Amino acid sequence: MIRLPGLADVHVHTRQPGQVHKEDWSTASAAALAGGFTAILAMPNTDPPVTDAASLELAFKGAHEGARCDFGQYVGATPWNPESVAALAPRAAGLKMYLNDTFGELRLDDMTSWTPHLEAWPADRPLVAHAEGRTMGALVLLAHTAGRPIHICHVSRREEIELIGRAKASGVQVTCEVAPHHLFLSAKDAPNIGEGRCEVRPPLGDLDDQAALWEHLEAIDVFATDHAPHLLSEKDGHDPPPGFAGLETALPLLLTAVHEGRLSIEQVTQRLDSNPRRIFGLPAQPDTYIEVDPEASWQISGAHQHSRAKWTPFEGRTVRGRVERVVLRGREAFANGEVLSPPGSGLDLRQEEETK
Repeated sequence: MIRLPGLADVHVHTRQPGQVHKEDWSTASAAALAGGFTAILAMPNTDPPVTDAASLELAFKGAHEGARCDFGQYVGATPWNPESVAALAPRAAGLKMYLNDTFGELRLDDMTSWTPHLEAWPADRPLVAHAEGRTMGALVLLAHTAGRPIHICHVSRREEIELIGRAKASGVQVTCEVAPHHLFLSAKDAPNIGEGRCEVRPPLGDLDDQAALWEHLEAIDVFATDHAPHLLSEKDGHDPPPGFAGLETALPLLLTAVHEGRLSIEQVTQRLDSNPRRIFGLPAQPDTYIEVDPEASWQISGAHQHSRAKWTPFEGRTVRGRVERVVLRGREAFANGEVLSPPGSGLDLRQEEETK
């Protein structure tokens, strides 16, 4: 058994409010604890989307009532809210800009709507973006000219990770995250997963894109799950929504890569603990840790997960490494496959930050 710090996932879709048949704060945070995550940051593309004070209060209500681990809540950028949403920065995990095709209605199609947010959002607060390909290149350039840092979500293509590496080498203030499904799956796996079930944004890359992510690990700051649960009936329907549940499979997949010599345990904890906490300004969680059996070999099964989705694109994959116990702020939160933290016991990380 080895002890690791409590992990932070900076990219989670809890589906609350508005789509709790897919997931809610209680089930998402249960899945987080089962996966070794003691802090999660929730995305704003809910129903209604979190774009103003009223919708932020609604999102926080669900979090305070349901969260079993510590949490933060993003707010979303729209063409009409640069100034008003910036006023919410002290309470928010960060501002999310959606610039490419995604699940939900939050999208900034016009480049002229980007700059007001780059200028209004406080430079000391996280600004993150769903931006792919040339859109990502344009945003990194605009953020650089505005003199502010930018964080790029779920990088998945060779051109993207190589551009970020060159930008970093030139002193550009850019950080990025990669999702485990882009590290461990490619478009080649789609026939085995199923046409609708493999729908995700960004789409799974080809083998060269996957190889590029592994080749450029030094340019990857964060591993983030982009946990985006949908029911299997929805994924198998006529218009399958994009996204995978990922909170319970991320660490076992990464620990398997450690066992195979593709990663070190230090590289894993840096990208799941120290880097996310530094980039997103997350306060310490005292007396918090997880215990992992690095030798446990087991098969991933969606039916046994705590997420309401109850399916996974990694179904049947054998992994090595399992979370056995989680202690959050001195209390046992997960042990022997059982989530012990009750709904509503999680703390708002921004409120904790204010008390320091």
